[in-house]
Amino acid sequence: MLRTLIIIPAYNEEGSIEKVVNNLIEKFPKYDYLVINDGSTDHTQSICNSNKYQVVNLAINMGIGGAVQTGYRYAWDNHYDIAVQIDGDGQHDVSYLEEMIRPIEEGQADIVIGSRFLEKEGFQSTRIRRVGINFLSFLGKLLTGVRVKDITSGYRVVNTKFIRIFALDYPADYPEPEAMVIAAVHGGRIKEYPVIMRERKAGESSITMKKSIYYMCKVTLAMIIRRISFGVRR
Repeated sequence: MLRTLIIIPAYNEEGSIEKVVNNLIEKFPKYDYLVINDGSTDHTQSICNSNKYQVVNLAINMGIGGAVQTGYRYAWDNHYDIAVQIDGDGQHDVSYLEEMIRPIEEGQADIVIGSRFLEKEGFQSTRIRRVGINFLSFLGKLLTGVRVKDITSGYRVVNTKFIRIFALDYPADYPEPEAMVIAAVHGGRIKEYPVIMRERKAGESSITMKKSIYYMCKVTLAMIIRRISFGVRR
């Protein structure tokens, strides 16, 4: 079996992190995991420490991109073959893990995305967010020729090639769509797998209504600049 690390970024997830990690330990003891406590100001750190979880406690809040990149750097430094991202808020159902990992193990894909929109079951996000996701998906296809329907999904599995790439270069702010541009321009074989996601039960999303316009402008520009810069380097 290929060595697999589950990366769990967590910022102020005191209401969910224990359930997420305990569920993972119970169901998949064969996989290693690492919680990246991203400078939480609630009890996330004390919960992880008291339960003796495998955790990296960042001294300051680095944002989701910095937390995830920390996980990839750990995976690369410790010679993992596969890395999986799941959120610390409990929205990602780990019962899909083996099926999402299998295409990587069998050499059929470099990246597998857990997608809400292939079979359109479970929590589908709000209507306004779906409009935004569809736009970013279209933009990604326009820039790279690769269409990822659930381009903002943080439920992802990557192989050694992209562990290394993301350990060295991962977007800092709202990173998921830009990371897919990175993957596509590096020739990544991207596969989506249908999953059902849960609605967040505790904590708060990093993307509020007030941040939605900023999010769309920032991510759109970041994707375009990333694609242009890659073309210039080549």
